[in-house]
Amino acid sequence: MKRLFWLSVGAGAGIYVSHRVRRRVERLARTWSPEGVASRAITAGHDMGDRLRHFADDVRREMRNREAELREAVRIDTVPIDTPEADPAPRRRVLKARYTIIDDDKDGH
Repeated sequence: MKRLFWLSVGAGAGIYVSHRVRRRVERLARTWSPEGVASRAITAGHDMGDRLRHFADDVRREMRNREAELREAVRIDTVPIDTPEADPAPRRRVLKARYTIIDDDKDGH
């Protein structure tokens, strides 16, 4: 009776394992079939298109923000102040700089 029990347990385990292995192999075969590869390529292409579209939108938005910062720094959008007749020297605009450039002549040039 003990042998019959272990024989049935072994047969059941063998059937279960062979069923699981067969399912995995079929899934792998479907994934790497021409249709499976084509569907993954199409999905990846759509995802890549969406990511590129979002990237381009981000670049445009940041480009507009940076251009607005530069225009404000240079004051290009303001109307120049007319110089009065008594003051012949032209007025200068003061530029606001984000970065400070220091010209250290360390190498002698």
